[in-house]
Amino acid sequence: MLQIENTFFALGESCTRDCLIICDRGTMDASAFISCEKWERMMGANGWNSVELRDNRYNQIIHMVSAANGAEDFYTTEDHACRSEGMELARELDYNAAAAWVGHPYFDLVDNSTDFETKICRMISSVCLKLGIDTGDRLLTNSRKLKFLVQGPLPSDSVFPPFQDFEVVHNYLQTNTPTMQARLRKRGQKGHWSYIHTIRKPKIRNQVVEVRTQLTHRDYLNMLAQKDDSHFTIFKKRRCFLVKNQYFQLDIYREPCHPRCKGLILLETYTSSEDSSVQKSLPQFLTIVEEVTGNPLYSMFNLSLREEWTTTKKFCHALQGPDEEVPGAVKANGIKGGLVSNGI
Repeated sequence: MLQIENTFFALGESCTRDCLIICDRGTMDASAFISCEKWERMMGANGWNSVELRDNRYNQIIHMVSAANGAEDFYTTEDHACRSEGMELARELDYNAAAAWVGHPYFDLVDNSTDFETKICRMISSVCLKLGIDTGDRLLTNSRKLKFLVQGPLPSDSVFPPFQDFEVVHNYLQTNTPTMQARLRKRGQKGHWSYIHTIRKPKIRNQVVEVRTQLTHRDYLNMLAQKDDSHFTIFKKRRCFLVKNQYFQLDIYREPCHPRCKGLILLETYTSSEDSSVQKSLPQFLTIVEEVTGNPLYSMFNLSLREEWTTTKKFCHALQGPDEEVPGAVKANGIKGGLVSNGI
């Protein structure tokens, strides 16, 4: 572990640009899984000391508390080749791993007092705070995702603030149950691509569970064989930009697509502001028709369906478990059901 870290540290020092090195584990973690006597002998034999290994080697320590401690409903050993511990043992090992770092001058513990998405935002916010990076309100615990319908045509590129454009391709995959959604995303710029596999599971304790895995190009091509032919492939141009310290993503749907997607433009952002303040922060150079957050008519899953919404049985109002009722039923194009929180 030390040699691997030293290699990356040396690479970071040789880099002419700012460089952040994140270690999934650190040297002190080893002490949590062996006896104190063995750890002391190991340190003595190698001339190590806790101050150098713990305090001076790393600029910041963040301990993400295990789901086994405070979010037990989400703790599972399924689909985790390296996880075999039961709940009690997982709690014990998690405590030991955290205790190994006690004393570090910048030690942050991120518990399970919030939902998982907020937990991740708290962790990222902690890193940004240590680095002195202003994230605006995107990472505040009460930040929420908003989606707006935009009327085309768009203004010329010169009207936009500095932006980055990406080509995005989504494909939905076949699943064993209608209560689960799976998709592939290919996102690229100037011929360079990244690939993500997303599984969206039914709500647990009012939280939608998403498992996202980064893929290689080969894995992406292999998984495309599982494509669900009841959905169109979704093609978008995604434009990312800042307006008054507010981050926006503009998704411009492209052909080939279902007629319902032709000319469709959606704007997304995260904010913690009140609704009245949100309206003032929206880009004035865009024609905003209405807010469509949570509207299943603008869920990408539904937009990509090949069948018409009035006849299909696959229209998704909300991703619920088989024994759950869909609350707040509404009618959409003659289809009755509940509103989805944020369409996948």
